[in-house]
Amino acid sequence: MLLPVFTLKLRHKISPRMVAIGRFDGTHPCLAAATQAGKVFIHNPHTRSQHFSAPRVFQSPLESDVSLLNINQAVSCLTAGVLNPELGYDALLVGTQTNLLAYDVYNNSDFFYREVADGANAIVLGTLGDISSPLAIIGGNCALQGFDHEGKDLFWTIITSLCPVYGSRFGYALANGTVGVYDKTARYWRIKSKNYAMSIHAFDLNSDGVCELITGWSNGKVDARSDRTGEVIFKDNFSSAIAGVVEGDYRMDGHVQLICCSVDGEIRGYLPGAAEMRGSLMDTSVEQELIRELSQKKQNLLLELRNYEENAKAEGSSPLNEADGQWGTIPANTKLHTALSVSLGSETRAAHTELCISTSNDTIIRAVLIFAEGIFLGESHVVHPSIHSLSSSIRIPITPPKDVPVDLHLKTFVGYRSSTQFHVFELTRQLPRFSMYALTSLDSASQPLGYVNFTIAERAQRVFIWLNQNFLLPEDTDIQNAPFQVCFTSLRNGSQLYIKVKLNGEISVKTDDIDLAGDIIQSIASFFAIEDLQVEADFPVYFEELRKVLVKVDEYHSVHQKLSADMADNSNLIRSLLVRAEDARLMRDMKTMKNRYMELYDLNKDLLNGYKIRCNNHTELLGNLKAVNQAIQRAGRLRVGKPKNQVITACRDAIRSNNINTLFRIMRVGTTSS
Repeated sequence: MLLPVFTLKLRHKISPRMVAIGRFDGTHPCLAAATQAGKVFIHNPHTRSQHFSAPRVFQSPLESDVSLLNINQAVSCLTAGVLNPELGYDALLVGTQTNLLAYDVYNNSDFFYREVADGANAIVLGTLGDISSPLAIIGGNCALQGFDHEGKDLFWTIITSLCPVYGSRFGYALANGTVGVYDKTARYWRIKSKNYAMSIHAFDLNSDGVCELITGWSNGKVDARSDRTGEVIFKDNFSSAIAGVVEGDYRMDGHVQLICCSVDGEIRGYLPGAAEMRGSLMDTSVEQELIRELSQKKQNLLLELRNYEENAKAEGSSPLNEADGQWGTIPANTKLHTALSVSLGSETRAAHTELCISTSNDTIIRAVLIFAEGIFLGESHVVHPSIHSLSSSIRIPITPPKDVPVDLHLKTFVGYRSSTQFHVFELTRQLPRFSMYALTSLDSASQPLGYVNFTIAERAQRVFIWLNQNFLLPEDTDIQNAPFQVCFTSLRNGSQLYIKVKLNGEISVKTDDIDLAGDIIQSIASFFAIEDLQVEADFPVYFEELRKVLVKVDEYHSVHQKLSADMADNSNLIRSLLVRAEDARLMRDMKTMKNRYMELYDLNKDLLNGYKIRCNNHTELLGNLKAVNQAIQRAGRLRVGKPKNQVITACRDAIRSNNINTLFRIMRVGTTSS
């Protein structure tokens, strides 16, 4: 579905994920990419006579339409776009592990040059929330920051890198080779590859008004997949890994091209094909792969048909007792039943959720295959009882590590003991979100100290329906009227969870786990379609730990400043000693020269030791900053909608002003004015 229209071969190696296209003069699209030598090249085929004279930029001696931007550090991310709308042209953003450069290519000057302590691993340009000006949003090791065209830090939080498709739909790529598409919280599809996705981009390649997900892979493959199904629509291959995928009217003919770049400097541009040409432009290898897949399906169906025919012949020639079932035939009315329950465990097995699978007659279960995301290693689990312990039912322990709803896709092999072939039942059973919590009796002496209080306009019956869908309640549990209170015990750590519902719709959730409280709030809001929810919360144990972390952050900041000052002093002393040593050498005073160089050697050892201490201090500081940022996000997850955004913004402002008491008050009541 893509038509190749041009190919270029540049004399520069392109770093992966560091390709961008921008109109740096407001008119001509130029290609910018980072090289492996700490430079950024700008390819401008439209104004070949233009030469730069800025300190950072010099013309490539090999290519007249390529200019090189000196960064003098390893480039870690790169993008281009509108940073200041009043200028009418794009800015070039270049990130390293210590700094962020916003460069005005047209005027050969810096918009700003900022030190970024957390590093810049990914970067994107755009608007965010109620911040009117465009932001350069960079993702570091654990934090995300947004800078305006003046270099002011207007945003700070934690997020993951995503590729917007349209509306609420977005594509994602993981480091383990997974690529997929989500619409809000619903996953449309995902695929896994042994190769790594180097770049993803949304592009309408068949002119049907809907963007496909374009993925550039580490093995040089480029494929385009349907945003709804993940079906491969187009495929092409490069001789080396893909460095980046961008789009732009690079030929200035009024048509936007998809531009793919490889790490060896090969660049290919593609035009979208017409909607009626779908399938006619598929790569030959894709057609061959599709034929192989269909042939494999045909062989599987023929094998299944042959098995059925052999069973029918065998039964006709030598009828057997139904109980023997040697040929795999089972009664037509055989059904498979599943049930989920909570097991408190024993001396040999920890507490867990239990899945019971049973048949409706005397047939036996020979094996069970379970496919579930995030529960089992490799996302699958096989239970294969020994021949001596076969029965019509089987119990499988399940221990989900997180409180998320999971679909259990089951394949169960059913037959008789002497069967050589088995019937396969396929079904799906959902594991409730809070399945690792057992309903227990109320005990006021062990009530948690942490709590969240809020009010919703829902009847107690509706709240009970939510409880029944998200927890594994015993079948005889019947709570219809308020007020009521239930107590759960965590199967993971034995902690208590209390949920109390009053007549006026007020709900109280008591737990010392702030993450669990946030999960419950988000689950209730999703179930009842609540857009905005304000709460009152307090978690004494967690807040006390957070207070200790904030104290450590201040200590690490002080140590960092002191170490930086010491290193600066030692650097000045090194320069002085070096000059004295060289003076002594020129004066042939070898003894003095030797003494000075010995002092330099000792001072260099001190600097190295100080650098190691500074690195360890920096690592600890980043870890504590990450903990503070996570605490702000946890406080936000206790609210929904506008109150959530207000709490996160207010907490961030309190951190900036170093107002710790205000920070904890915001986390408890939501706003400083409450």
